[in-house]
Amino acid sequence: MDFFSLILWPIKWVIEAILVGWHSLLMLAGMDAASGVTWVLSITGLVVVIRALLIPIFVRQIKSQRRMMEIAPQLKKIQDKYKGKRDQFSREAMSRETMALYKRTGTNPLSSCLPLLLQMPIFLSLFYVLSDAYAGKPGVGLLNEQLSRQFGDAELLGLAPLGSSMITSDGNVWVIVIASILVVLMTASQFITQLQIMSKNQSPEMKASPMYKQQRILLYLLPLVFAFSGFAFPLGVMFYWFVSNLWTMVQQFIVIRNMPTPGSEAALAREARMAKKRQRRGLPTIVEDVPEPSVEEHKKTQRQQPVGKNRAKKKTGK
Repeated sequence: MDFFSLILWPIKWVIEAILVGWHSLLMLAGMDAASGVTWVLSITGLVVVIRALLIPIFVRQIKSQRRMMEIAPQLKKIQDKYKGKRDQFSREAMSRETMALYKRTGTNPLSSCLPLLLQMPIFLSLFYVLSDAYAGKPGVGLLNEQLSRQFGDAELLGLAPLGSSMITSDGNVWVIVIASILVVLMTASQFITQLQIMSKNQSPEMKASPMYKQQRILLYLLPLVFAFSGFAFPLGVMFYWFVSNLWTMVQQFIVIRNMPTPGSEAALAREARMAKKRQRRGLPTIVEDVPEPSVEEHKKTQRQQPVGKNRAKKKTGK
């Protein structure tokens, strides 16, 4: 066992345990143990368990993104301060001030990528589990020789083995067709997820920052990376990836609709929806009350006009 396999061993064991657990439940429900549909649903169950465990990290990601939006104007000031200065001293000073701002505000710019980074070992572990099962090798945990053989021989729609990819398809047209469809669906779901964040859940300050321009570049770049890399993965891993993207898309939709970024288009739309609900229920529209100054306060604060010496003599009768 090489060093890389040794690192992934515990993750592979957990993945096999979840797969076998869902497979057993589906068998109890009367499904065929060797059917490709049974194993595809087991992979779907794996997605549900993994993504449910990542929900606390997703909440932290949202909070960090909000803090990044709040400090965007301060970041822009630092960048404007060193704009046009390319000497090493200025770059180091800009880096120190930026890191100090992150530390002071408790912000981590990498936290937005954390859920994706945490899922990469899972992708790779599932890739090796499927590849070993397709090669007839038993798993490292609960995926024994019999279950591994069933998993490796399982075919999607009875036509394409789950452990096969476009590279290892050996001319199987159905593998190529299904893999191409999954790549398109994966890329489209990834693009839609990022697009709804960029278009609806960004404040005007964030849209004016350089970070927003970088995100727009990644909006078009990342789906292409996923599209080209997807052809090397087995169908089972691609199906996991697609279902995980669907989870992310729905999760982002719920967050943007119910907890939008203040000042964003989604926040304005939510305020409009809440106003309509209050109107339908006959409730008064919430308006911020501004207290009016009382007459006594107005008299107290009224400025006294200066009086000339002649007018003062007339009043006193002198």
